Amino acid sequence: MSINNSGRFIKEAKEHSENFYVIHYSCQSLYDDNEALSPRITSITVTHYATEQTVSFSTHSIAEELHIPREAVRDRFDEVERELLRGFYAFIRDRRDKYWVHWNMRNLTYGFEHLEHRYRVLGGNDAPIIPVERRLNLNDLLADRYGSGYAPHPKLKSLMELNGGVHRHFLSGEEEVQAFQDNEFIRMHNSTLCKVGFLNSVIRKLLSGKLHTASRGWGIALDRIFEGRTTKVIGLLGTAITIGVGIWQVCLWIGARR
Repeated sequence: MSINNSGRFIKEAKEHSENFYVIHYSCQSLYDDNEALSPRITSITVTHYATEQTVSFSTHSIAEELHIPREAVRDRFDEVERELLRGFYAFIRDRRDKYWVHWNMRNLTYGFEHLEHRYRVLGGNDAPIIPVERRLNLNDLLADRYGSGYAPHPKLKSLMELNGGVHRHFLSGEEEVQAFQDNEFIRMHNSTLCKVGFLNSVIRKLLSGKLHTASRGWGIALDRIFEGRTTKVIGLLGTAITIGVGIWQVCLWIGARR
């Protein structure tokens, strides 16, 4: 089933949370200042939404497994990146039918196609493809729910500021590029981890009606009210009233029979 709006996403995530994975990755610069024609992948993190268990594929851990010293990582990055992507695709192979929630991973510049392309460049020819209808852009879902102005640009960082503050490990795109140049691979990976963790919390707040956004208006306010705890209270009161009315009608019927 394809989920093409926030309402269907909320319903499906509430009823079948085990079918959702949250993904984010870091890479080199998205511009033309890389030694390769496309940006190298430096880390990928995936969290299972229902259990919050996280799996990571990172430069520093792969390099250590390959016994590559820090100062030689960039010279042997083909080996590291190939193994990183091989591990990632081995993980998703049996999970392609799940929903993959991401943040603007929408094209060859930055997205699932970029990951597939880098794997092919490095000799991989067995990348399992996640169907496009199973890829859910959380940015689009939030815009559908709260309007395109739900957060100022850059939206991810602004949304963090609206919901508790920017995580101490958060790096902007420019900061990630600098970290790569400085061989700070753990720092890059920590940034990816914190972003996935935040996306996971955004989904939980969206489902509970507790997500803070910059959007204003009665429609937004009503959405928040009817997705939160108030809905449960109203539902409980409605049930109690229905039962009360039913008992009252039975009493009237009994009285009329006497």
